[in-house]
This record gives sequence, C-alpha cells and structure tokens, in this order.
Amino acid sequence: MKDVPQIADNFGRRFPYLRLSITDACNFRCSYCLPDGYKKTSSENYLSLEEIFRLVAAFVGLGAWKIRLTGGEPTVRPDFIEIAHGISKIPGIQKLAFTTNGYRLPERAKDYFDAGLNAINISIDSLRPRKFEQITGHNRLGEILEGMQECFRSGFKTVKINTVLLKGMNDKEIDDFIDFVADKPISVRFIELMRTGNNGNYFAQHHLPGTYVTERLLQLGWSLKPREEGAGPAQEFKNSNSMGTIGLIAPYSEDFCKTCNRLRVSARGNLHLCLFGEGGYSLRQLLQSDDQQEELQNKILFLMNFKKSTHFLHEGNTGITPHLASIGG
Repeated sequence: MKDVPQIADNFGRRFPYLRLSITDACNFRCSYCLPDGYKKTSSENYLSLEEIFRLVAAFVGLGAWKIRLTGGEPTVRPDFIEIAHGISKIPGIQKLAFTTNGYRLPERAKDYFDAGLNAINISIDSLRPRKFEQITGHNRLGEILEGMQECFRSGFKTVKINTVLLKGMNDKEIDDFIDFVADKPISVRFIELMRTGNNGNYFAQHHLPGTYVTERLLQLGWSLKPREEGAGPAQEFKNSNSMGTIGLIAPYSEDFCKTCNRLRVSARGNLHLCLFGEGGYSLRQLLQSDDQQEELQNKILFLMNFKKSTHFLHEGNTGITPHLASIGG
C-alpha cells in the first residue's frame, strides 16, 4: 500500500490516539452514567474481531500509535482477550491501553497483561466503601483496589485511576486521593462531570468546575507538569513529596480542545470526531475485507474535514451523546 499522510484536521492538530469502544454494555450502575443499569437493545451488532483488526490497522497506517479499548465496560465482552491480543500484534502500536471499572480485576490482571495490554485506567470514584457503592451500585471497592495492586505484580507500568468529580458526593476526598498516591506510582485524574443528553438534572446538582481541584493542589504546593506527547487531555500535577501524580480533565476550561489528539470509534463502527459531536460517520462498510484498507484510510482522512475546532458544551450543546457509555467516554 502506498504511503498515506498522518491523520490531521484543518486546525493543525494531529491524532495519534484512537479510543475504540467494543461494547455499549456495562455491569455497573454509576449514578452519572447509567443509574438504572444497562438496558439491552436489539441492535447490539458490535464490530467483529476481523472488523476491529482492520479498523485498527488502518488507523495505525495513518500514524496512530496509541489505542485505548473502552465501552461500556470492555471486559464484559467474551472475546476481550482475543481482541487485545490481536491488536497487540499490529506493528506500530506503542501503547495498548484500556479503561475498566475493575470488575474481577484481581484474577484477570495477568491475563490482560499477557494479552498485550500495557496501560490500564481504573474507574474509582471514591475511596470510601459506602460512598463508592452509592455512586457505582456495587460494594466492590476492596476488590478493585486489590486488582490495582495485582496490575503492578502482573507487569503493568502505567496504572491510572479515573475519578469523576461530584459535588456533594466525593468532593471532600481530594486530600484522601492525594494521600493515596503519596507512596504509589499512580496517577489519579479527576474528571469534571460533563453534561450529556440524559443527565441534565444530575449535572445541575453535582457539577463542580475543575478549578476546585487545581486551587487545592496549588494551595498544597503541587505544580503543573509539562504535557507529554500523545498524552490525553489531563493537566498533570506533581509534588516532590509524592510518588504519584494528580491530574485534572476539565472539558469546560478555556482552550480545552486546542490539544485534542484523539478520535473515537463506536462499538458499531461509527467514527466520532468529538465526544459531544452531532453524530458519527459509519466506517463499517469498509471493514469487510483486507483489500479495502486504502479506501478506508482515504475516507478517514476525508472525514477530518468535518472536525470542528471545539465542542460546544459551554453553550449547553451536548451533541447527541445520551450517556458516556454510548461511545466510550
């Protein structure tokens, strides 16, 4: 196949990072995402193994070197290990990551690492068991923390924790998380609650601006780290007295989209140029045979012409995203 240009948009941004959802399903009932649990539909026609491998190969051929598997909860897919193993064999991938709620992580961490996954983000929205259960619908905090330790024992070098910042629920735990990472090589990233199509009332009740975190960190002597190439949108803070770091993902902050470097593909093969865009563009018809790679890549490059400079969350426009599980957060 002839050389093709790297994925870029009309604003000078490049996109080495693909977030690939492999299922909408999730077995947790997080209050900010799926408070009533996942509702199975008749349209669960998710990408097959072959379609996934062709899709990833096309993106890697366009310069993507970081792939993150998401959901829903990606590990509920029965062929999750096969998906990870197959993707890990595609030349050019430097980081193969996944985001998980940590379900059954203690017994599965080694299998995940052996399948070629080398970075993990674990969702932990509270370090207090009762509050954790209130937010997620599951009394599994101890199990998930044990799974985090098992990830280190299994060989994972990059272990991160995602914590959605929720006013009135976990906003008093910032110091707890700071203490938690003091002796662990872990990054905790607080994520500012985002409004979606289904959580308007919840957002109004529980949203806190990201400055709530940064002001506390600066007050305690933490400083902002330089942004690493290929990094996600988090601002990362360090402290000489802490082995770990604290990050913040604040989508409502000024210029948040200027460093955008990621694209998303849904579990049904739709390319989403923005988490809060007006819709996706189907790639599935070009995932049916290996000889469609060049056509697929040309379509991806063409669709980049429609990527906008920013989301419009600050104007109250959440796009068509009903909840974050629908296209992988």
